[in-house]
Amino acid sequence: MARQARIDAPGALHHVIIRGIERNQIFKDDKDREDFIERLAGLLEEKATPCYAWSLMTNHVHLLLRTGGVPVASIMRRLLTGYAVRFNRRHFRHGHLFQNRYKSILCEEDRYLVQLVAYIHLNPVRGGIVGNMVGLRVYPFSGHSALMGKVPRPWQDTEYVLALFGKTLGESRRNLERYVAKWSERGRCPELTGGGLIRSSGGWGPVKEAFRYGIRLSSDERILGSSEFVEKTLKEAGEGYDRKMRLQASGVGLSDVMAAACAHFGSDEKELVGASKRQKVADARAVVSHIATQELSISGSDVARRLNVDRSAVSRAVRRVGDDPDLMEAAGSILEKLGLIDPATRQH
Repeated sequence: MARQARIDAPGALHHVIIRGIERNQIFKDDKDREDFIERLAGLLEEKATPCYAWSLMTNHVHLLLRTGGVPVASIMRRLLTGYAVRFNRRHFRHGHLFQNRYKSILCEEDRYLVQLVAYIHLNPVRGGIVGNMVGLRVYPFSGHSALMGKVPRPWQDTEYVLALFGKTLGESRRNLERYVAKWSERGRCPELTGGGLIRSSGGWGPVKEAFRYGIRLSSDERILGSSEFVEKTLKEAGEGYDRKMRLQASGVGLSDVMAAACAHFGSDEKELVGASKRQKVADARAVVSHIATQELSISGSDVARRLNVDRSAVSRAVRRVGDDPDLMEAAGSILEKLGLIDPATRQH
């Protein structure tokens, strides 16, 4: 049976599970773990990709990521290839380190984000690496210690998660720890490690109840969420794929985007690639970064080199545009002028 294509879209939430080949070790010591974390952090910052939860086990890894500047698959490819080469060289081994296909499950955020944060961070406790919640609070190879403020991880989006648990930092951490401790009493929770009809519906009971009343439930192994979420995601994925193909076939490149942005904001390319801090120039750089990485799948490194900025500046610019309706409107206008979107279908 042919493998199904991965589903992705800007802003999508993914539970990624990476396993060693034949369940072999992928970390032999803390130096391996630190190398993996350093590579992961660099890629997430470069590609403006938020990470909400993570844990490193002996033979597998869990990550909870939101698609940012590039598809999650692009990040995973670079992460796993680079780490495997370093691991093999360091430990004098050859051949594959990871299972050929890691698991990436697109998740319904409102229903599953906080559950997945608890589930992923409790892996070291379930696996016997950490004895209890007190140990988990300071364990450096799970994102829980960053949420508790014990191990700084600037690349981990702790603010977003903590805001879900309270209005103040102290309240958020207390509520989060209580929530995770309560989750520690549960079992393996297989419904959180894959999609499918039974898992996404919470077991056979709800499925049989739906069938009894003639309710049709949609499911997909690549998606964790309600029937409605599955149907909506699959529809949008198809539309997104078609749009991506149209954009790639357009022939529009980074030079075209830069020229259009300069025209829109009333600047010139010398200012754009220079040291000017004029607001209009900064806005133009931000929109160029957004369109190039989010719409045309140009790497953050390539954009940074062309704009004469560092990679983190591109990541910050992409986030800035996403948070600013005026800049998003400007990006839409530029895309329209470049012929990349239809004015009739553009949302304002």
